[in-house]
Amino acid sequence: MTDITFLDGGLGQEINNRSTQDSAHPLWSVKVMFEEPDIVIATHKDFIRAGARVITMNNYTATIPRMTRHGFGDQFHAAHQLAAELVNKAIHQAQTEFDQEIDVNIAGCLPPIAASYVASAALNYDDSYDQYSQLIEIQAQHVDVFLAETISNITEAKAALAALKAAGQKCFIGLTLSDDLSNSLRSGESLEAAIDQLGSEGVDGVCVNCSFPEAVDTALPLLAASGLRFGGYANGFTSIKEMQPGQTVDELTARTDLPPTKYAEYAMAWIETGAQIIGGCCEISPAHIAELAKQISAKGHDIVCISH
Repeated sequence: MTDITFLDGGLGQEINNRSTQDSAHPLWSVKVMFEEPDIVIATHKDFIRAGARVITMNNYTATIPRMTRHGFGDQFHAAHQLAAELVNKAIHQAQTEFDQEIDVNIAGCLPPIAASYVASAALNYDDSYDQYSQLIEIQAQHVDVFLAETISNITEAKAALAALKAAGQKCFIGLTLSDDLSNSLRSGESLEAAIDQLGSEGVDGVCVNCSFPEAVDTALPLLAASGLRFGGYANGFTSIKEMQPGQTVDELTARTDLPPTKYAEYAMAWIETGAQIIGGCCEISPAHIAELAKQISAKGHDIVCISH
């Protein structure tokens, strides 16, 4: 049987969905965190209860360009500090409730610097490297591992990888793919080219994330053939085509055909393909993660942290 590194689900979107705010903010769950921190703690705890063993900090939109664009530039350090405090509180509370130690990794998040999904908004290599280096420095003391997530183009992926290696950190990259199931990044670059370049530069693992489950299905055979450690954590959106820089998730809608059992069906097939890193992204809830944990265990696989 296989050791499955088991990530949490769509943390930011789950926090946003639970918020009492009338509408989403461009800073998404980071804005919620400043105003309703208990929601962040509760969401982390629910993913831990569901069985996730890699819990990502709630700092996806806490990049200098994004926070500056929306009037929160002076709270960059505060956002990361608060995200670290809240995830640690959640783990401590979960352990107290379970009355046992839980082997959980905290993952730092390296997101797209300027905007999600829109490769044309990405910074150049040097600027991306500088921004990722700052994100790594501010998070490193709080985390066990880093996930560069929802990366839409090869330049940004390589910059994140280089910054992580320069800091002596392992590098796991999550690539987001086009909705058309063409095995291309949202930049139009081929997944095969991304795998080749990241593999040649020493990436520790590559995932497909924040993409349709069907896109993960299509992509994983390429990843399996690469010899790299790989996995998938899909989203539950109907499409992200309308998303532009500065817009909010209110522009997006959730699928109605992806209940926990259906998502688990997809993910179990990824494991059969050889995937060792599994979780969920936007609109994948604690209920989805709980069902998936149940099915992974039923097949005799071991659920582990990313450090294993």
